Amino acid sequence: MEWEVVIGLETHTQLRTNTKIFSGASVKYGAEPNTQACEVSIALPGVLPVLNKQAVHCAIKFGLAINAEIAPRSVFARKNYFYPDLPKGYQISQFELPVVGKGAVTIQVPAVGKHAAYEKVVNITRAHLEEDAGKSVHGAVEGMSGIDLNRAGTPLLEIVTEPDMRSAAEAVAYAKQLHELVQWIGICDGNMQEGSFRCDVNVSVRPKGTEKLGTRREIKNLNSFKFMQQAIEYETRWQIETLEDGGSIHQATVLFNPDTGETRAMRSKEEANDYRYFPDPDLLPLVITEADKALVQAEMPELPEAMKNRFIEKYEFTPEMANIVTSNRLGAIHFDEFMSNLSHLIKQANLDESLAYQGANWAMLEIGTILNRTNLNITEVPINPEQLALWVFRILDKTISHKAAKQVFEAMWAGEGEVDSIITAKGLKQESDSGAIEAIIDEVLAANAAMVEEFKSGKEKAFNALVGQAMKASKGKANPAQVNDILKKKLTN
Repeated sequence: MEWEVVIGLETHTQLRTNTKIFSGASVKYGAEPNTQACEVSIALPGVLPVLNKQAVHCAIKFGLAINAEIAPRSVFARKNYFYPDLPKGYQISQFELPVVGKGAVTIQVPAVGKHAAYEKVVNITRAHLEEDAGKSVHGAVEGMSGIDLNRAGTPLLEIVTEPDMRSAAEAVAYAKQLHELVQWIGICDGNMQEGSFRCDVNVSVRPKGTEKLGTRREIKNLNSFKFMQQAIEYETRWQIETLEDGGSIHQATVLFNPDTGETRAMRSKEEANDYRYFPDPDLLPLVITEADKALVQAEMPELPEAMKNRFIEKYEFTPEMANIVTSNRLGAIHFDEFMSNLSHLIKQANLDESLAYQGANWAMLEIGTILNRTNLNITEVPINPEQLALWVFRILDKTISHKAAKQVFEAMWAGEGEVDSIITAKGLKQESDSGAIEAIIDEVLAANAAMVEEFKSGKEKAFNALVGQAMKASKGKANPAQVNDILKKKLTN
């Protein structure tokens, strides 16, 4: 039997606020345990929650970014369950009326094996505001466990997809796209090691071609894309093998052990009615007006999809190239400024505007190579977009050769100065005066009569040897294209 995996994700995104969602306590990471647990966090009798406006602002931003429905009226609910790190005995969340409704995220799924890369739309069911719980700490004191309530009350936006994904590759592509998007629009710092972006993955399998969904198991708190891939692949194999051996799947919450590469059941999975949701009597309904949305819309940055399309239309980038350039917002802004400067230089010099695309390829290649070599990211590039554009332009206007350009780039990276000053200091300016190049070639031909005869007798290698002699005589400064053209004319006339 052929099986199909069905995957949906729930992502807990920590919002970029200075204080907690229902109190003024700090959310700064790394503080001593329980130093950021205020009266509201520890649920002292009589305390009342007050909603953080900035958290709402972040939720609206996300809704606009995925073209989702934003509820004019949403309600906070109490999600009741008992756990040591939840002092109130309930979590304030949203249930029937979430702040963000249906939307969609378009993902780029990379090529895997024989399967080509493709694009897919993942539908978002909802995104709701809620508070985080505290954290159980084991082993801080030998033989004992403790509770750290610093995280209790931290603002989260839980983003829930439809069960639209059909492979680990699609799930990871979606998680990466979402991770970049929430950073792009500035609502989350995306730090997975600190728990700012955590995914719960619902996995089920069913016979291929059937409509009915299988029983799902939820893999909790994955904070690494690598572990997500491994967990889904293991869980998928385990479910298929269990069913093929005559067993059955029971709905459960499972954990992934990165050391063994296996998932294991932690507890049976609760249903919504187990949590006894009811509206929180201490919080008024959240009302969002059209004016509120317009205010947030005015602050929205250009979104990745819009920027991709602009690069494709304006600079004739391929979709693949546009995807690479917009994979990181700071990098995209850097590259956008570079392209703007380069286009301006090309127009000023009356060069063919299509050269901008060629220049972009050179810049991407050089920067990509050196970033891989140094393990730096795009934000740490020590060359500003203006100088990067001038460096490319000096290749396009024949001031320097490709070989010299590499020396100039390395010198710029090392902080030795700006493009033109480096070219002058190192004597790298390319000789493009046809009269001077012709004089050099005449000397080379006179000194290498035997090579000339070899070429005329049909030995093509002799031509390359003569080009090499001409470049050597010019100390590498002659324009190679001009050397080729002039030499060819002299030898064939």
